[in-house]
Amino acid sequence: MKKYFSAILPRLLTPTMPLATLFFVASLTPSLVPRDTAVQAILSGISLAAGYAVGLLLSTIWSRLQLPALRPVLQMQVRIGIAAICLGVAGVTLWLASDWQNGLRLLLSMPPVETAHPFSIAGGAFAVFLILLWLVRLARWFVARLSARFARVLPGPQALLISLLLTAILFWNIGNGVIVRGVLNTADRIYAGLDGRFEEASPRPQDPRKTGADGSLVDWGSLGRMGRAMVAAGPDEAQIAALTGADALEPLRVYIGLNSAPDPEARARLALDELLRIDAFSRSTLVIATPTGTGWVDPAGQQALEYLLAGDVATVSVQYSYLASWIALLTDPEYGVETARAVFSAVYDHWRELPEDARPQLYLNGLSLGSLNSDQSHDLHQVVGDPFNGALWIGPPFNSPTWRDVTRTRNPGSPAWLPSYRDGSAVRFMNQTGLRSEVVAPWGRFRILYLQHASDAVVFFDPRATWRRPAWMAAPRGPDVSPGFHWLPIVTVLQLGVDIMIAVKPPEGFGHSYDFSSYARAWAMLLDLPDWTDARIDTLAMEHAALD
Repeated sequence: MKKYFSAILPRLLTPTMPLATLFFVASLTPSLVPRDTAVQAILSGISLAAGYAVGLLLSTIWSRLQLPALRPVLQMQVRIGIAAICLGVAGVTLWLASDWQNGLRLLLSMPPVETAHPFSIAGGAFAVFLILLWLVRLARWFVARLSARFARVLPGPQALLISLLLTAILFWNIGNGVIVRGVLNTADRIYAGLDGRFEEASPRPQDPRKTGADGSLVDWGSLGRMGRAMVAAGPDEAQIAALTGADALEPLRVYIGLNSAPDPEARARLALDELLRIDAFSRSTLVIATPTGTGWVDPAGQQALEYLLAGDVATVSVQYSYLASWIALLTDPEYGVETARAVFSAVYDHWRELPEDARPQLYLNGLSLGSLNSDQSHDLHQVVGDPFNGALWIGPPFNSPTWRDVTRTRNPGSPAWLPSYRDGSAVRFMNQTGLRSEVVAPWGRFRILYLQHASDAVVFFDPRATWRRPAWMAAPRGPDVSPGFHWLPIVTVLQLGVDIMIAVKPPEGFGHSYDFSSYARAWAMLLDLPDWTDARIDTLAMEHAALD
């Protein structure tokens, strides 16, 4: 019986219990995004397993070094005492978890929860922990069996090494080739079905200047659900005139769906042809808006720009996927770059051939994965002779090359969550409260503006948080980051990894959800529109909200 229980239950060694408890307790503390019971249970179970593994490693090292150990009788008494203390600490922490989460929810303008369901979290966490423990023990069993077989023909160390390699390959192929691929295939089917859905809120337009209407080069059905929503959404010139009190033009929007042409190059050529068909290059401003992984272009950002410019703007977007951005970001961060480069080259090459005094201002725009792909859509040598005007990148993922370099080399003393970069003539940062980078010089010929929330895990996920505290956790922290978020090796990176997946859970203005007012302020700053004061933008935002 004892052998049976030792095979299915964890070993309660002196180092494993306090470290497993420490990791479990830390996982219950707030991070960037509030967590519900199921998500918290999974995170706590993984953290519990990580702490147990570290404790087991330390115990093994201590034993192999033949360092002094307690006598068996005293050792048992110590273990019982430690186990009692660990259970007590875990129980108190579970009881406090709802208060911690509610403190974070209050910071993000979310309603409080009555309880964090401590028993559900504890039970779910222990179940996740046992599953991970059994998987590791299954791997050890494979290694032992294979090693015994190879030891008949090979020396012991060689047999063990080959067994380890074969087991690692086997489990990797099962995990990556079966489980991960199965999850991705399922997600692909789900998102493909959503992409093909027709919705009453996005009717086929009648205006021939709209993509997918009569006379368009693009079939309405090929746009996908996100493309149809972008083209059909308001505002029109009448709505813009009513809210701004100024004469307005009909905003021009071009969207090319994943099924509109067979490959990225063909879709890029189709986008340019559609822009030329509707005379988009005659507008004062042209924006290449790279969509998110699902093909979504945030209507709040697009509408904010159209109101500020009284409709005198054309926007072009080309879909490259219908998967959620966080899936592509964690599995294939290069996904979409080929399309972004093809679209930029097609539009930029035509724009560059136009006379400087007869061409629109050209800006890049992207949210989330769209920001990353927009950043990688061109290189310095391609544009240095005749640069486009600039870019507004929102919620840039943590691995965005330009964002990462600028944040790393920010001016000393400026916070990582809102950096100042040199004199501010080329690169600036802004958040939802209106805080901006310190600026010494006016905008230059080329400009980049980042709009980001300090509570956005997509921006501030840091793999190095495994072993060191991220710079953005230093004081002073962002206004929407909990003071109760403490760094702990391994656990913090697990928390941030979960936060990425639920980053859009907070309301607009927090996490990875950006609102109309923030977009309007960002576009007004980037385009240098002094007539659009903060007070006027606040009025516009209230009137816009009343339309919804």
